[in-house]
Amino acid sequence: MLISEATFSFVDVETTGMSPATGGRVVEVAVLSVRPGGEEEYSTLLNPQTPIPPEVTAIHGITNDMVRSAPVFCQIAPALGARLENTVVVCHNADFDVPFLAHEFGLAGLRLPPIKILDTLRLARKNGGYKSNKLGSLAAAMGCSTEGWHRALADVRMTRHVFNHFVTLFSGHGARTVEDLSELQVKKLRDFFPQAGKGDL
Repeated sequence: MLISEATFSFVDVETTGMSPATGGRVVEVAVLSVRPGGEEEYSTLLNPQTPIPPEVTAIHGITNDMVRSAPVFCQIAPALGARLENTVVVCHNADFDVPFLAHEFGLAGLRLPPIKILDTLRLARKNGGYKSNKLGSLAAAMGCSTEGWHRALADVRMTRHVFNHFVTLFSGHGARTVEDLSELQVKKLRDFFPQAGKGDL
């Protein structure tokens, strides 16, 4: 699939913990859908049906009071699944976000739609060369505002900025397809495109 023809869904979740395997639940989800000719933002707080630990609130700022009247995940799952279906999902640290989404869809009696996943953290680790690969640090280094870092909507906006940086870099050396971007998560640019000069990452 050509990059120029793909619909990308930049996705981020905020949670009550580090893993669904230890009881973590999603408290906020955001999706920035970018397709040829348009884009759309979606975000919502979610009632996790379990207390948010104070040490987690200290990271993302989401309190129990804020989510008390929010919908539960099963209420937004069908619409969220439709939003993600047939798109390329882009996360920063997909190994965190995707298991949470899959778990929440499972609890709702649904399945996360089959999706292709790209991870800006993997792109940065393999082809970035930055001092820190944290989302906010990368965004700041690339001239993007980090206001609201660790809230889902701010994070998807930063993820898009980081992703666009790498797409521009890779496209300049011949990357044209989503499959090329997928390969560049595990291969350095100079290995994937031998014509890339020594000064290129």
